Amino acid sequence: MTVKQKSADEIVNRMIQLAENNYNCSQILMTLALDQEGRDIPDLIRAMSGLGDGCGFFKETCGVMTGAACLFAWYAGKGADSEEESAKLLPMLQDFDDWFRHEIGDKYNGTRCQDIAGDLVGTPEVKQICGAIIFQTFGKVNEILASYGFIK
Repeated sequence: MTVKQKSADEIVNRMIQLAENNYNCSQILMTLALDQEGRDIPDLIRAMSGLGDGCGFFKETCGVMTGAACLFAWYAGKGADSEEESAKLLPMLQDFDDWFRHEIGDKYNGTRCQDIAGDLVGTPEVKQICGAIIFQTFGKVNEILASYGFIK
């Protein structure tokens, strides 16, 4: 599938707009992917809200990490009785996990929201930290999806 690539400035501006409208990290990541596909699925964005801020303010696994897992599954998972999960889903998730743990986990001493954002979880100040992670992750997700033939 060919996607509409946006410039870094366009992506950052869209992220700022979404953050100002109170979308969480997982929702922002999925919205960027939907925008790229030219699609609008409010129910999907609503469902993603449960992953933000460490799975619903529990400060556990980073919502960007779990949101990215959902994004890979959106492309490669089973969605109907007539479909099969792609054999590429698990390798994509493993590639992403390796990258995220190295790039983000090593920098923040873990991949939990608490590790990354600490006491800033749920505050406006955390947007700088999380925004950078969302931007970096969105690029990596697209790179992995392209390498497995899901997008061009």
